[in-house]
Amino acid sequence: MSVKIDLNLCTGCAGQEEAFCIKYCPGDLLAIDKETGKPYIRSERDCWDCMVCVKACPFEAIETRLPYQLASYKASLKPKVYKEKIVWKLNDINGREEIYELQTGG
Repeated sequence: MSVKIDLNLCTGCAGQEEAFCIKYCPGDLLAIDKETGKPYIRSERDCWDCMVCVKACPFEAIETRLPYQLASYKASLKPKVYKEKIVWKLNDINGREEIYELQTGG
């Protein structure tokens, strides 16, 4: 899998000392592009798909792209973290959306 950053939604966490996705990536795989001020993934092949960056982004600008072998390039999986649950939104190759909720107990 790989993460995709929507540069239209991303603010680079302006006003923060460090973008949340960069701060929390356990593999230190994200960096700020000096021209745009927004993050990019340095090495997609080194990403182990922990989705910390996706969950940490307050602007919902990062999503996971499922590999083509599993679902084609149109499929995506995106979590949204709430205090007491995580909601996972799956978009399949035909544009259908499924939503799964995991109660975390907050």
